[in-house]
Amino acid sequence: MVKLITAAERHEAKVGDWLTSNYLFSFADHYDPSNMQFGPLRVFNDDLVSPNSGFPTHPHTDMEIVTLVLDGEITHTDSLGNTTKLSPGNVQRMTSGTGITHSEANESDKEAHLVQLWFLPNKRGLAPSYEQLRVDFLNSKNKLVPLVTGQKVLEDVVFINSNSTIYHANLGQGEDIAFKTFKIRKVLIYILEGSLIVNGVEADKNDQVRMEDQDVITIHATSASSFILVDVPAVEANY
Repeated sequence: MVKLITAAERHEAKVGDWLTSNYLFSFADHYDPSNMQFGPLRVFNDDLVSPNSGFPTHPHTDMEIVTLVLDGEITHTDSLGNTTKLSPGNVQRMTSGTGITHSEANESDKEAHLVQLWFLPNKRGLAPSYEQLRVDFLNSKNKLVPLVTGQKVLEDVVFINSNSTIYHANLGQGEDIAFKTFKIRKVLIYILEGSLIVNGVEADKNDQVRMEDQDVITIHATSASSFILVDVPAVEANY
């Protein structure tokens, strides 16, 4: 199965005059029972946060939360005592586990662009924890750069308590990448910029391609592109 979901099919949500968010799955007050998750991937939001604003302190439990800042800067503060700046190229993972509170603020005069992915963890009741790493993924060329994984030990990659991996790639016009997968896995590609042909399916900016029962994912850039690839187990986590 190779399924194209267009940018227009995302759910756009506006919060006051400070947040524009596009949900790839059911989230907050947007509920679509046919689009709840993809393997353990439960949330994928593409957010624009206005200057001098942000998410106030709020709680989470039993979720692996990954934040990638693409442009601008976000200040993270949490109940573990962390206060950090997330700038473009930073990768952050927060294990909410038994409970954590945090806030995310854009304290600058420039709009911040980030994507946030939530995964159901391998098991519930984990101790809350935090990890942040700078990975030079925004400047890479024609290769998949692993950012977060719980599948295997890799250097310079953030750990996640999920049998999943997040990659980012910049692909020049006319270039190709092949990603080896297995029929017991699922793959989601979300296009940040440009246009691709993914296993024969044409996709443009902010489109997503969801794939199951594949052996190889072939990706061809019809224009200079950047995208996120998420590799997850096919088994749904339901808790």
